[in-house]
Amino acid sequence: MPIVNRIADFHAELTGWRRHIHQNPELGFEEFETADFVAERLTDMGLEIHRGLGGTGVVATIKGNGGDGPAIGLRADMDALPIQEKGTPEYRSKNDGKMHACGHDGHTTMLLGAAKYLAETRNFAGTVQLIFQPAEEGKGGGKKMVEDGLFKLFPVDEVYGMHNRPEMPVGSFGVSAGPVMAARDNWEIFISGRGAHAAMPHQGVDPVVVGANIVMALQTITSRNTDPAEALVISATQFHAGDAFNVIPDDIILRGTCRVLNPELQATLPERIKRVADGIAATYGATAELNYISGYPATVNTEKEADFAASVCAEISGGMGTVDRELPPSMGAEDFSYMLLEKPGAYIWCGNGDTAGLHHPEYDFNDEALTVGASYWSKLVETRLARSA
Repeated sequence: MPIVNRIADFHAELTGWRRHIHQNPELGFEEFETADFVAERLTDMGLEIHRGLGGTGVVATIKGNGGDGPAIGLRADMDALPIQEKGTPEYRSKNDGKMHACGHDGHTTMLLGAAKYLAETRNFAGTVQLIFQPAEEGKGGGKKMVEDGLFKLFPVDEVYGMHNRPEMPVGSFGVSAGPVMAARDNWEIFISGRGAHAAMPHQGVDPVVVGANIVMALQTITSRNTDPAEALVISATQFHAGDAFNVIPDDIILRGTCRVLNPELQATLPERIKRVADGIAATYGATAELNYISGYPATVNTEKEADFAASVCAEISGGMGTVDRELPPSMGAEDFSYMLLEKPGAYIWCGNGDTAGLHHPEYDFNDEALTVGASYWSKLVETRLARSA
């Protein structure tokens, strides 16, 4: 595998950085120590840095030695998750109830590794903006950075992102054009009935029965009211009802998510969910109120940039046989989508090997992937911003 030799030379240093970040996880918009650590490493490299976009974001600029040229952005996320780590590495989380269960410690380190190499060599023409983003995990740090003027202050022609993928061998990649991750919306349904003794249900209006029927009926939006060729997942994930064994409550709350690739289909979901909830509630003499919360848009790669990213992946992996160009879209969501709404670009998957899954309490980023990701970033820059002969 043609890992950049210079990057391979400092694999041990990258491993130390990654494990330090892993040991000190911080949640979204709270990445103060992480941002300090990133900024200190970038300053040691002699780079120009800017702090504060998105609250705790860090941006570093590297200009090549080959004269004027395009500008591209490379983005890594920094935040951890509110999960108690169950693994027992010597560098396990020191912050109770917080851990890097999605590999953002590795993403940050891979971009730092590319920064170290590119700052030393500057063998390209143009500008690279290194974007260290806070709060990817559900809080929209990418959106906040864009709203704070990311691309006005640090103009780019294209922007690229990367995420590790468990069960994909280290050194392998997944790249495709079009939708690669789903849009994610949240919803709440507040159901009001009339409480009663559990032994006398006829004296009340049971909101638990109403809620149970709504949960089941919501599945028919996908199975019976949506083109089977469309990707749509509606999941009820919370059902809050009552406090006692023998009391039918007055009210309950349902909560869940919608995951969808097609924005036109996404736009129809609030009304369709409301129609189901209102109709079932009315059937039982109850009422339902929907609170629909729009979230991340779908992450959509532009074709030209996806093809280019795939060619760089092939160079790093040693051949197209280890670059999956047909990887189905993930129904997970990703706020790099906000950056791709502003600029053309591509979001790729990088193999993490045989590890626990993302967001699992025993997950750990594979340090063998650090030089792979850092080499990808570096070759992406040197190829896209190649100096003229």
